[in-house]
Amino acid sequence: MRQVIWTIMTISFCVAASFSAQAQQDAQYTQYMYNTLSVNPAYAGSREVLSAVLLHRSQWVGVDGAPTTQTLSAHTPIAKNLMGIGLNINHDAISPSRETYIDASYSYGIQLGRESQLNFGLNAGAHILDVDYSKLNIYDSSDPNFQTNVENKFSPQFGLGALLFLEKYYVGLSVPRILETKHYEQSNNSNSNSIARERISYYLMGGYVFDLSEDVKLKPTLLTKITAGAPLQIDVSANFLLYEKLTLGAAYRWDAAVSGLVAFQFSDSWMLGFAYDADTTTYTKYNDGSFEVFLRFELFKKYNKMLTLRFF
Repeated sequence: MRQVIWTIMTISFCVAASFSAQAQQDAQYTQYMYNTLSVNPAYAGSREVLSAVLLHRSQWVGVDGAPTTQTLSAHTPIAKNLMGIGLNINHDAISPSRETYIDASYSYGIQLGRESQLNFGLNAGAHILDVDYSKLNIYDSSDPNFQTNVENKFSPQFGLGALLFLEKYYVGLSVPRILETKHYEQSNNSNSNSIARERISYYLMGGYVFDLSEDVKLKPTLLTKITAGAPLQIDVSANFLLYEKLTLGAAYRWDAAVSGLVAFQFSDSWMLGFAYDADTTTYTKYNDGSFEVFLRFELFKKYNKMLTLRFF
């Protein structure tokens, strides 16, 4: 099984590397391993308890109008852990624009033998885009395209995902937003253009837990995102879990940033984490890096308490 996992990841990496791209990226997360529901609906219910995560990310600190992201997600298993439901809310702000995604997720699992499980997931919801032109420095104030200060756009959205997991590993494939919605499409004679357009992103993720000793575990992870018209994104990380309490790690985003990660499990229910990104591009001279902070809460029943804390 391990050989199959690494084969899938290697093939996907090679396919991804052949993509050309030229468009905007969706919100990115350094701590994606704790925010998996945002990119894969099949993750819903996989932790076998009610799990909720609140995350904030500030990109390129020190730059006016730089992106900020807030995410709230919650999910729980139902029907003897073979099904799961979840809710995910993402809010992105980039200078004059505000984007909000609200998605409900459902997953259905199939037992593969006694230990592994394959989940299929579906999410459906809405995308809300607001643009405040008053925050822009407009060259021509008489331009009819900017006579209205605020533009609003509501559009439906849905996505699909699959997740294969065991106690020690997981591999996932997903397309969290399938509809390529055009926003503010304008026509000029026979020509038309669109100020904003949703692009389909394909995600591959995977991770494995190595027991280095009774008190030390190592989890390498990979997240690959392919978006037509946008740069290929590959995130690789390695986290050490010490005494089931303290997590220390590092990450690398291909041709973009290096990161440090730390998290602490205060109790069975509460976990707090922080990450800092340092740019590896020429843009590093114009910003003070990026940071993320998250808080996770999990609700246990007394008879269903985890004997060992899950590392994913």
